[in-house]
Amino acid sequence: MSKFDITERPQSDKEWRLIEKLVMSMQAEQKRERRWRIFFRFLGFGYLILMFALFYPMRTGGTGVDTTAPHTAMVVVQGVIAEETAASADVLVGSLRKAFAAKEAKAVLLRINSPGGSPVQSHYIFKEIMRLKEKHPDKKVYAVITEMGASGAYYVAAAADEIYVDPSSIVGSIGVIMAGFGFEEAIQKLGIERRVLTSGESKSLMDPFAPLKEEQKEHFQTMLDDVHQEFIAAVKLGRGDKIDAEKHPELFSGLVWSGSRAIELGLADAFGSPGSVARDVVKQEKIVDYTMVPNPFDRWLQGFGVSVGQGLGKSLNLTTTLQ
Repeated sequence: MSKFDITERPQSDKEWRLIEKLVMSMQAEQKRERRWRIFFRFLGFGYLILMFALFYPMRTGGTGVDTTAPHTAMVVVQGVIAEETAASADVLVGSLRKAFAAKEAKAVLLRINSPGGSPVQSHYIFKEIMRLKEKHPDKKVYAVITEMGASGAYYVAAAADEIYVDPSSIVGSIGVIMAGFGFEEAIQKLGIERRVLTSGESKSLMDPFAPLKEEQKEHFQTMLDDVHQEFIAAVKLGRGDKIDAEKHPELFSGLVWSGSRAIELGLADAFGSPGSVARDVVKQEKIVDYTMVPNPFDRWLQGFGVSVGQGLGKSLNLTTTLQ
């Protein structure tokens, strides 16, 4: 047999083990190369997704839908009205502007299902609807309250030309609330001493571990009454002579009513759903959703940044805040 015959077994076990080790090493290297190729492919794909997310921070619900034909433009008010939510003033104002600007949109439909929220955010949205109505007098605004349109959500609905409800909808809650807790007696019983340093005698207002003084209570009540009056003025402006506050003084008491009772009180105009209003009132059954949806990656980044900032502040004992 030739010494170059590959089928010939090496002369010693040591040589054979060296050959086996070399083959195994080559196989391991090939596996590592395949893993790295797969890793870099996924990395490239992830980079593309990241770039898309960064340069496309919001999308409109109507994206991909034909808006060149006549239709009803819809903006959805869903959930709590507050900053950094899907029902924030930033999101809804941008959505409303797109809806009003759409040439083939024959009317704007507000689809509302919200318990309310920030009076400031609600006021921003209300004022923008009133401004856009004045700018586009040919486009009416119809609000449809599905499950709930209470407090700040009704604040927004009041800007519409007409409000439609379901008989079982929850409507109203025209009032303002500020709530808290008092633990001063509890910490006294536990023998805990509360230590608070302030610059300004009223800086620690609403401290739950200190008694609420009468003058402090009066101050907050005046502030709440001011905000309440702004709310009432907006409802009166939007609803006009459809409501009679003298005949129904409970209108602005903070109570809520069913959709049926809301119609009787003038808080709503008639029964209807988003589909029926588009079909029977606007006469444009096709609905295009113009609600802008915040990018989930943006939300994640914001949440991550807040979490990191809070964690860093705690680790450095930076707990002083300006309010």
